[in-house]
Amino acid sequence: MSTGTSDPGIALIRVEGVAWDEPSAVALRDAMTAEMRLRYADRFATRVAVEAATVAYTSVAYTTEGLPVGHAALRWHGADLELKRMYVAQSHRGQGVAVALLADVERAAADLGAPRIILQTGDRQPDAVRLYEKSGYTRIPIYPPYEAMTFSNCFEKLL
Repeated sequence: MSTGTSDPGIALIRVEGVAWDEPSAVALRDAMTAEMRLRYADRFATRVAVEAATVAYTSVAYTTEGLPVGHAALRWHGADLELKRMYVAQSHRGQGVAVALLADVERAAADLGAPRIILQTGDRQPDAVRLYEKSGYTRIPIYPPYEAMTFSNCFEKLL
């Protein structure tokens, strides 16, 4: 578990590991799906599915009042762990939630013994790209199964 920053302008966040099918995690992924369908409606109708059996870790970020406001998961991709479904509710963006989630999944990935975290995000998510670059992720070539999504931005971070 990790917490967000103590900056008075940023909410304190509690991040907890949860089951993939935990209701708050499912609801946050559903919200992400709805947002991404709108953002990329002209590009593709489906997204790459995450098989529950491949998920190694799932976390949800909660406010001090217990409101679930963010989600992140790690799934095995060969020897690497891939960051999937990183999402922060629109009402809580810019408040340190994504930073807290990223720190939590990086710790979990190191605990699981992965050599690196890899991830894919789209070109219509500049805030995500900035977060990953600021957090020490470096660009890598588009990797399977995203090759057909030429608008992808792929990153890695060595652990």
